[in-house]
Amino acid sequence: MTNNNPIGVFDSGIGGTSIWSAIHDLLPNEKTIYLADSKNAPYGQRTKDEIVALSKKNVDFLLEQNCKIIVVACNTATTNAIRELRATYDIPFIGIEPAIKPAANNSKTQVIGILATKGTLNSELFNKTAEMFQHTTIIEQVGHGLVQLIEDGNLNSPEMTQLLESYLQPMIDANIDYLVLGCSHYPYLIPQIKKILPDHIQIIDSGEAVARQTQNVLREKVGFSENEKSEPEFYVNSDPAVLESILNYKYPVIKKDF
Repeated sequence: MTNNNPIGVFDSGIGGTSIWSAIHDLLPNEKTIYLADSKNAPYGQRTKDEIVALSKKNVDFLLEQNCKIIVVACNTATTNAIRELRATYDIPFIGIEPAIKPAANNSKTQVIGILATKGTLNSELFNKTAEMFQHTTIIEQVGHGLVQLIEDGNLNSPEMTQLLESYLQPMIDANIDYLVLGCSHYPYLIPQIKKILPDHIQIIDSGEAVARQTQNVLREKVGFSENEKSEPEFYVNSDPAVLESILNYKYPVIKKDF
């Protein structure tokens, strides 16, 4: 089964490029279209109804580009809106949610930390998942301000370091041995996080798992592209400079209102 249409990927901003990168590395022959709704970031402070409406707007844009599958590369959008998206559109959706299961199953201290947005931690889907691991203590921390600093291009600022230290030290004191990154922006903070965490604490993000799931759905339901390696497309509805920077200026970024 073949299908040469593109894979659509959207996030509230630039963070979902960490997911896009894993998909692009695993499936280099697939054309990808990435949509950054940076004008409305961060989603984590918005209501569920707002998140659903913004997610549908993003999906509509990607469907106009004839995408064959859509990856919701945003934890907040997945946990708050993916049920509504699947009920509304006749297209496969791949979601991303915090990787609590591998952390809880492998933890030796039975204490894990999760750094995520308020919208993710307050969602019904997250709380249902967390309830499955009652033998594990889950230290939840809202990453107030982190997404905005990343979106503003202040990835390595003193303010970022100060925030991370304030969020992570209580988890260290609680004896976590796994830290789950519950926002697709946060993998870009891993170098700084590693400077703060003791070496024995493992960091988990969802990029590779989402890429493998995308590959599985293409194989089972949609079909792979027969194209040779193709150039991805990137769209943003705010200043393209930060997205271009996070992509190391390898690809052009198109500014477009949507």
